[in-house]
Amino acid sequence: MNDVTEASLPKAIFLMGPTASGKTALAIALRKVLPVELISVDSALIYRGMDIGTAKPDAAELSAAPHRLLDILDPAEAYSAADFRRDALAAMADIVAAGRIPLLVGGTMLYFKALLEGLSPLPSADPEVRARIEQQAAEQGWNALHQQLQEIDPVAAARIHPNDPQRLSRALEVFFHFG
Repeated sequence: MNDVTEASLPKAIFLMGPTASGKTALAIALRKVLPVELISVDSALIYRGMDIGTAKPDAAELSAAPHRLLDILDPAEAYSAADFRRDALAAMADIVAAGRIPLLVGGTMLYFKALLEGLSPLPSADPEVRARIEQQAAEQGWNALHQQLQEIDPVAAARIHPNDPQRLSRALEVFFHFG
């Protein structure tokens, strides 16, 4: 592996898998033989203080292999796949500009998908609309909102389970935005 040339360097390496599957150990091993810089692809590790239950790399691991996009927000702050895509692409550009390889490590498949395939041209979340939907759900229940979605967009309602408030809320947001 010592004969790696600039022409043979990949644009990025994706290392994905479930929590506690050995991704960090492999990333540290790769860092010893390749000029890589790590970018965390984990929706929980974006947030500061999420050290328990997330298999966050410990201090020794972070010293051996610092991660970008780790501990960047307070838990009360919202962060979307679009936000991740923007931040990861900027970090990747910085890493490549420094002559290194971005090594994206994590298990949030939506984030990997956002990088590989981009995102749909749907509008960004509207906090006011979302608050109205959540208020309506608190008053009437998510089943009532699912029935409402069934009336306005039966295709989306067929895809979304009534007990999936995140997707149900988003489908209603999109409808209220586009009609």
